[in-house]
Amino acid sequence: MSDLRLISIYLPQFHPIPENNEWWGKGFTEWRNVVNSKPLFHGHYQPHLPADLGYYDLRLNEVFHEQIKLAKEAGIYGFMFYEYWFEGKRLLEKPIENYLNDNEIDFPYFLCWANENWTRRWDGQDNEILLKQSYNKDDYSRHFDEVYARHIISGRYIKIHGKPVIAVYKPYLIPNLNEMLSIWRNKSKELGFNDLYLISCESQGLPEKEGFDAYYEFQPNWKFVSVINQSVKVRFCSRIISLVARYLPLGYQKKIYSKNEMVTTNKIIDYKDYVHSQINQNSATAYKRFPCVMPGWDNSPRRKNGNAVIFHNSTPKVFSEWLNFVIQTFKPYSDEENFIFINAWNEWAEGAHLEPCQYYGQAYLRAVKDAQNK
Repeated sequence: MSDLRLISIYLPQFHPIPENNEWWGKGFTEWRNVVNSKPLFHGHYQPHLPADLGYYDLRLNEVFHEQIKLAKEAGIYGFMFYEYWFEGKRLLEKPIENYLNDNEIDFPYFLCWANENWTRRWDGQDNEILLKQSYNKDDYSRHFDEVYARHIISGRYIKIHGKPVIAVYKPYLIPNLNEMLSIWRNKSKELGFNDLYLISCESQGLPEKEGFDAYYEFQPNWKFVSVINQSVKVRFCSRIISLVARYLPLGYQKKIYSKNEMVTTNKIIDYKDYVHSQINQNSATAYKRFPCVMPGWDNSPRRKNGNAVIFHNSTPKVFSEWLNFVIQTFKPYSDEENFIFINAWNEWAEGAHLEPCQYYGQAYLRAVKDAQNK
C-alpha cells in the first residue's frame, strides 16, 4: 500500500456513564459543554454546533454507520480511538466495544491508551483528580488481555506489516515504560503475531529513546504554543476596550472588565499564523514521526474560568492549505508506514472536528477529500 493513509483521532465521549453522572450531574456528556459555550470576544466562533449528525449518542451503532459514511467519502482511512484504563477500571468503553462487535462495520481502526489521570478538566479544574492512574507489572498484562487481545485479532484492526498498531498518549508518565512495552510485545506474539507496531504521541517533552517503532506528532504542538505570542489583533482590541470602559457608568464597566478579563486570561493565537509557522519550520527528525494537522482548536467550552487555548480564525481554506502541504511533502517510511493524523474527528468541546457543524457544514471534509485528489 503506497498511498498515504489519513487517520482521524476519535473521542468516544458522547454518551452518559455512571461516573460522569456522579461527577458532573445526571445525563452529562460533553455536548453539555458544547451547547453552553459562548463567544468571549468579537468574532470568536462559539458555540460549535453539530449539523448533519446532530447531538448523537454513541450507544447507538447507527451513529457509527453515519460517521463512517462521511469519513469514507472524505478519504479518511481509519480512526484512532482513545481508550481509558485505570488498573482494571475502564471508562467510555461501550462505543469501542460496540464497534468491535458490529460485523456490519468495515472501517479500519486502532486504539490509543489515554493514560492520564481523570480530572475535572471538563470544568477547567485539572488539579482535582477524580480517578488516579497507576502503573504496575501485573496490570500491564491484565490491560492487554482484557482490551487489546480482543481487538487486535479483528480483521478491521489496523496493522503495519502484519503488526497490530497500538499508541500510547503520554508514555513519559509511565515509570517502567520499557517493561510494559516488552510485556505487550510478548503478549502479541502469544496470539500469533510477529510483533506489535507501537506508536508514541509526541505531545510534550522529547520522545522516549527506546521502545517505540514510531511517533505521531500532536497538534496543537504544545512546545510551540507555550512560547508563541498571543494574537496581536485581539490584544490590541482588548486594550482599547479597557480604555473606553473607564468612561462608562460603573455597571457597564463591571460587565466590560469581566468580559475583557476572559480574553486576557486565555491564550489566543491566530490560526493562520500558526499554520504558516508549522509549514515553515524544519520538521525533519532522526526518528520516524508521522505528521499531524488540526482543523482548529478552542478548548474554552471546557475552561469556563479562563486558561483556555483558542486558535482564532480557523477556516477550512487555511486547514486545506496545511493539509495539502503535509500530503505533498511527507515521505512515507515504507509502503505501510504512511500515516497522516488529523486531530480530530469529533473533539467538539476543543473546536477540533471534521464532523459537519452548522457554520461550515461539510467544508472541512471536502478539504480533506480535495487535498488527496491534487
